[in-house]
Amino acid sequence: MALWQGRSRRKPTGGRLKPFRKKRKFEIGREQQHCVLGEPRYKYARTRGNHQKIRALSINVANVLDPKSNTTKKVKIETVVENPADPHYVQRNIITKGAIVRTELGLAKVTSRPGQHGQINAILIEQ
Repeated sequence: MALWQGRSRRKPTGGRLKPFRKKRKFEIGREQQHCVLGEPRYKYARTRGNHQKIRALSINVANVLDPKSNTTKKVKIETVVENPADPHYVQRNIITKGAIVRTELGLAKVTSRPGQHGQINAILIEQ
């Protein structure tokens, strides 16, 4: 079943709104793509204006910024420690924005959206 991102048929009060048009193709959404920890796999999605999104289906490296030295290094991700989006994502090693991952340098917080950007950018956390 397709996701629809158009106007709701209900008012905030619960009353019905009369539709002024049918559904449009540009209002269709896509199923969510979860990025898991593993060997790199990507998927390309066509967007409006014939642009492309790179969706990371699985990835095992991150660009980690060290705020003290202001340097960025590409390091291997060991595991997902915490994910505020859903506690069950930790068991399944699903990486989303805001997730805390253990890397070779230490704990890092993910600042990018791997399902939208195709890469993982993170900031090292002070311990």
